[in-house]
Amino acid sequence: MSSARRLPFTFDAAALKSDLERIGPREWVPHFNPQYYEGVWSGVALRSTGGHTGQLYADPSKSKSYADTPALAKCRHIREALGAFECPLETVRLLKLAPGSRIREHSDFDLGERFGVVRVHVPVLTNPAVEFSLGGESVLMREGESWYLDLSLPHRVDNRGTTDRVHLVVDCVVNDWVRSVIR
Repeated sequence: MSSARRLPFTFDAAALKSDLERIGPREWVPHFNPQYYEGVWSGVALRSTGGHTGQLYADPSKSKSYADTPALAKCRHIREALGAFECPLETVRLLKLAPGSRIREHSDFDLGERFGVVRVHVPVLTNPAVEFSLGGESVLMREGESWYLDLSLPHRVDNRGTTDRVHLVVDCVVNDWVRSVIR
């Protein structure tokens, strides 16, 4: 199976972008792993453990009780997009990488089909100068596309552009539907 696979569904990028306008600047919080990046990497939780907007990660010390956050309630088009996922959803976030920022190469060892959770990226806002490398190969993702990425492999992102890069990042519990779309 490929480490990066464009999935067979796309979303209206303009509609998703309109939801970004409903997110206030104070709702964006710095990414919780500062050693992984240079510059500004921030996010807004749309589904999280306990339904807290500022909680970007799945807290392993708490039971995995995921709930929608108040930020998701403001994002009609994103809610509609999430309806396309025929599987239980864990964390759902908007992650923003500012111009001139980079995410250092790392691996997410707890993600992948064998661990029961896969991550899907939907670019909401991007630019041609964003470089995403997965397993040493470049992956070009366009606005509105949906991508399965095997993030247990080493990956990094450089935003060499002049605009933000914002992805809708969806953690999906593996079921038969997930297996069918990622293969």
